[in-house]
Amino acid sequence: MFRVGWQRCSRSVWGWRSAVGVLSLLVSCPLWADFSRVGQLQEKGFAVSAEARLLNGNANAAPLASIEPMSQLSPASVTKAYLAAAALQRFGPQHRFTSELLSSGSVQDGVLRGDLIFEGGGDPGLTTEDIWRLVQRLQQAGVRQVEGALEVNQWRFGPVDCITTDRCDALTRVANAYSAPLSSAGVNFGSWCANVAPASTPGNPARVSLCDGQSLGTMIDNQVVTKPDNSGTELSAERITNGDGDVFRLSGQISTNAPARDVYRGAGDAAEVTAEVLLDMLGQAGINVRDGFRLTSIRPPGDAQRLAAVDSKPLQELLLRIMNYSNNYMADVLALNLVESPQAQLRQAGLALERYAETLPGHGPLTLYSGSGLTTENRTSAHGINVMLTEMFHESALFPSFIAAFQSPANGVMRFIRRGSDTFQHNVMLKTGTLNQPFAVRAAAGYFRTAQGRWGVFSVLVNGNASTPYLNWSQVLDPLTKDLDAMILAN
Repeated sequence: MFRVGWQRCSRSVWGWRSAVGVLSLLVSCPLWADFSRVGQLQEKGFAVSAEARLLNGNANAAPLASIEPMSQLSPASVTKAYLAAAALQRFGPQHRFTSELLSSGSVQDGVLRGDLIFEGGGDPGLTTEDIWRLVQRLQQAGVRQVEGALEVNQWRFGPVDCITTDRCDALTRVANAYSAPLSSAGVNFGSWCANVAPASTPGNPARVSLCDGQSLGTMIDNQVVTKPDNSGTELSAERITNGDGDVFRLSGQISTNAPARDVYRGAGDAAEVTAEVLLDMLGQAGINVRDGFRLTSIRPPGDAQRLAAVDSKPLQELLLRIMNYSNNYMADVLALNLVESPQAQLRQAGLALERYAETLPGHGPLTLYSGSGLTTENRTSAHGINVMLTEMFHESALFPSFIAAFQSPANGVMRFIRRGSDTFQHNVMLKTGTLNQPFAVRAAAGYFRTAQGRWGVFSVLVNGNASTPYLNWSQVLDPLTKDLDAMILAN
């Protein structure tokens, strides 16, 4: 998994000036193995908590290097590493979340006499493909008509209250997909998808359609203009919610010879997206639902019987997407699954993660308001993160699934981590975290292998404040790669 690249450094030692000139002696110099480069960010006003340790069976062994290791700072999306650990401990790598179609009614001659209930199982990765399979299985159960309504039921959790500015603002307007609303019955990460393709003639509006069917309830405001070949494609999109529902507004341009683009934006109501998609697919399959759809958060009646079901991907596969792509919707939905009581909220999910951390000897204080890290109110320390990473290293049945969710810089999904020396790129597995508001957060944590094949853990949290300048990732990763290089090669 890891590869060590050796490097040498040298310095010139001036001897003496003689008749034949200057004698210069080259000798090898020692590697400077500490966080001195990362520490320079403190001189610019940033708060830093950093720690690196070798794993030798003792979580409390002396660190290789540290800077304020117990300082409580925001970890941003490094929070997802806690989530991955807690979820693996709770559910196991092969756990699957089940979404079901239920009814208290009977099926006679292909007619379901009663409501069709979609019970959301809290699947963080539920997609249109899963919904289609669910509809096919309903057909296999002999249902051809529903004499009632489609009920999308999110009794487990949803709608979930927003606790951050971006998610609260997104209730009425949003220009991204990551702040989509949360629900145990959400599909496609709580987002609408629009496909934008050029018209055949320049000057005409682009061809815009919803990815999951034109009969869905959201309206499209298409302001995208088709331009001549090779003119470039520049698209802007936002979802606006008003009294008539969701409006998907797109503007910009697309060239006549450009490929079609899919654009995602968070919906106003995640469960409503599911209702729209499921109702449309039932229609495509020839299953007529007489009374449309409704949303509810009341637990289905006890006599409801399963008509069809679909399972999620195994947890270890869900974690790959959550960690590699830092998918905030998936992370918070998974965290909500850790709450025992129905109608869970994000702070309860954070408390469930805190309770997991309390089981880790020597961890120290921790405050989590979400599983995604999409809030600067989350607080932990570099030492605490390393305790958690060390604990997972010693969980032999869980560690392969856990570390597989981290990124190798050489093959990173996120391009900004593909940097540094060959040593850093091939001997480190890490998770990063980024926030810009209300202050800058850059965080990184994970594992490394040394030149002698030993394992180590590291965590670096860098937080700004209202007075510090914008923090580029290169300002953190470039010194971090050099500091870790030295530790890897010196051990």
